[in-house]
Amino acid sequence: MPHPSCQHIRNFSIIAHIDHGKSTLADRLIETTGTVQKRELREQLLDDMELERQRGITIKARAVAMTYLLDGTRYELNLIDTPGHVDFHYEVSRSLACCEGALLLVDAFQGVEAQTVANAYAAMEHDLRIVPVLNKIDLVHARPDEVKEEMQQVLGIEPDDVVAVSGKTGIGVADLLKAIVAQIPPPEGDPNGPLQAMVFDSHYDEFRGAITYVRLMNGVVKKGQKIRFLKTGATHEVLELGQFVPLRRPCEQLQAGQVGYLICNIKDIKQVHVGDTVSVPGDAAALPLPGYQAPKRMVYCGLYPSDGQDFEELRDSLTKLSINDPSFEFEPETSDALGFGFRCGFLGLLHMEIIQQRLEQEADLDLVQTAPNVTYEILTRNGETLRIYNPQRVPDAGDIDEFRQPIVKVNFLLPAEYIGPMMQLCSDRRGVYVRTEYLSPTRAMLVYDLPLAEVIYDMHDRLKSITRGYGTMDYELVGYFPADLVRLDMLVGGNRVDALSIICDKRDADRRGRAIAKKLKAEIDRHMFEVAIQAAVGSRIIARETISAMRKNVTAKCYGGDITRKRKLWAKQKEGKKRMKSIGSVDIPQKAFLAVLDTGAEEK
Repeated sequence: MPHPSCQHIRNFSIIAHIDHGKSTLADRLIETTGTVQKRELREQLLDDMELERQRGITIKARAVAMTYLLDGTRYELNLIDTPGHVDFHYEVSRSLACCEGALLLVDAFQGVEAQTVANAYAAMEHDLRIVPVLNKIDLVHARPDEVKEEMQQVLGIEPDDVVAVSGKTGIGVADLLKAIVAQIPPPEGDPNGPLQAMVFDSHYDEFRGAITYVRLMNGVVKKGQKIRFLKTGATHEVLELGQFVPLRRPCEQLQAGQVGYLICNIKDIKQVHVGDTVSVPGDAAALPLPGYQAPKRMVYCGLYPSDGQDFEELRDSLTKLSINDPSFEFEPETSDALGFGFRCGFLGLLHMEIIQQRLEQEADLDLVQTAPNVTYEILTRNGETLRIYNPQRVPDAGDIDEFRQPIVKVNFLLPAEYIGPMMQLCSDRRGVYVRTEYLSPTRAMLVYDLPLAEVIYDMHDRLKSITRGYGTMDYELVGYFPADLVRLDMLVGGNRVDALSIICDKRDADRRGRAIAKKLKAEIDRHMFEVAIQAAVGSRIIARETISAMRKNVTAKCYGGDITRKRKLWAKQKEGKKRMKSIGSVDIPQKAFLAVLDTGAEEK
């Protein structure tokens, strides 16, 4: 039974597929409850990062506390707005752990999509009360009855339970607020027990240090009190605490069931861990909460400062970013071609792009990025298992007993008429067919097991072009399975360029090698000497392109006379070129490092 002081608190998040209107609905809830004054309202109020506004997507989960009056009773509603893109599923899972309920939002025209299904199952795993909401009912071409049928078919939701709203015009928002109060249970927690709070996010402020976002499970936290982070064992004094409305508003205390922030002047960023438990120092401390499962990084790439001097600046920026986004990791590495840099791990390609743009915009750095690759597992002849994040670390073919690649289960939701071309694409990418389910006469879900390396590069773009933009996808890791893989090396002027190595399927190696060599020939400028570009698997050269040397006409001043004179000059020139070739070095431009990327599908 919830404690009497928690009876009027409701914690919930909004989950949905990308572009189904989460942030707009959050704006209407904030406006209807009068949390923000009319003149301060703007669209997508909670998306306050510059990149979020540019791209029109939510990247970070945001919390906001709203006050709602119903029949003379004052309720505190804590809303956590979450991203919809598959790469940020980790942000969603963290938000769900702080809530008792979730609004499952479905677009009244587009219907149930891949992320809708994935997020709904995630909410069910957390035992949350789901309030189904049909958004965008004001659209001219909305089809509410058909979409309700889809929701019943796929998620088992009764059509009568669905609340119909329009996040844009505000129709039905008052009914939704009543449904939130009636259906979502109040938080269970004891304000009189020992302090126990979950850290669900944090960010670094240059003036205040690390700002920790917490959800209190039990107990009370007050200003000036000493608290302890159980994971790191560090003790700090609370200088300020409060709630987000949606800007920070300080208050004197937070109690069990509430969501807010703590500022303790923590300057060492390594002391704050998302998923940590905050309690009191000493023996009276509460037990640590089960945190979050560590996210599985799927995509790795090298980030190098284009000017080698900025190495330390890059390290500081990456450290600050990793406190705000714990699903991204990095470690230093060196490359013969690019100097000192970092190997960074991301959840997906969009995540990688966002991190790179945040570094360039927020920290004003100029970066060189190597081609992304996925993690592989190698079983060596002497029985040890290696995890390979970097193609350069692949041992020689003679030492490899088994080369394993990550396989993901991909759910494609698409109009039924595009099933044929989509199956063709999946079989080209060495996919294994699992099943087809029909959600309605016109929409189907196609399930395939595919190698992750084939999915991350351009699967999303190919899916959109095949289905005219109507298809969506969602994937989860199944495991690592043996495959016939090799490391493909690129040699420029006889030297191996480590940053251009890739891991690919043995049957694709010749085609990929030829394509990359052609691409590099176009990107690398001519030099005073001949430059050979070769693709090699082990010691076997499989492709070669040659960039011819620039030549000066040394015989221009010879008119008439004997041919031997010209031959002498040509021989002298040849000697010079030979000497240049042995001591000269080849300049490889940044564009050439990305040439490795776009040599997949269009060569077929």
